[in-house]
Amino acid sequence: MDEDFEFFLKMMGPATQKRHVPSSSLDRFRGKLPEQLLAYWKEHGWCAYADGLFWTVDPQEYEPVLDAWIGDTPLMKRDAYHIIARSAFGELYFWGERTGDTLTLFAPGAYCFPTEPAFKEHELESGMRIFFSVRKRKENDFAEMFSPALKKMGRLNHEEMYGFVPALALGGPSTSEHLQKVKAVEHLVFLAQLAPLEVMTPPPA
Repeated sequence: MDEDFEFFLKMMGPATQKRHVPSSSLDRFRGKLPEQLLAYWKEHGWCAYADGLFWTVDPQEYEPVLDAWIGDTPLMKRDAYHIIARSAFGELYFWGERTGDTLTLFAPGAYCFPTEPAFKEHELESGMRIFFSVRKRKENDFAEMFSPALKKMGRLNHEEMYGFVPALALGGPSTSEHLQKVKAVEHLVFLAQLAPLEVMTPPPA
């Protein structure tokens, strides 16, 4: 195991709720996603970290989510993206085949953060290691609601997330009392239908 992923495990905890990644999925994404990610999948599966706060996911399973959010936007012209991870609240991590970690999207708030590539195309194996090493619990814990949600509703499974009901786009309050367990893919597609995606620009350097 490389030191970057060791640091990720130290910060985010061991993998739980592992799902075996079939060889057909490894073959499907070979050449599209870094071999380093496929190696993580092979060893750890698609799974949860930090008690279900952060999840690695099957990009094929999340294609409807990708299409719903960015399928008809100029973002699709930037790169061929795949969703490789998500948070318990719907923070989505997109990986570009040429640009790597250059797009995150917070589905409940309908906004995204495109960034410039930090690595050249031939450096994306290193970029994938860095992607994991810089993950933090705080960035995935919306308004520090994870612990109250976990205590109230219990652990999520790989098909679930904590969603606001009513959705924020429908005027629902962003409080832990209005969180429910919902089907992740279905809920994320539903949220994409409620409000246009706002593309956030980074502040000037």
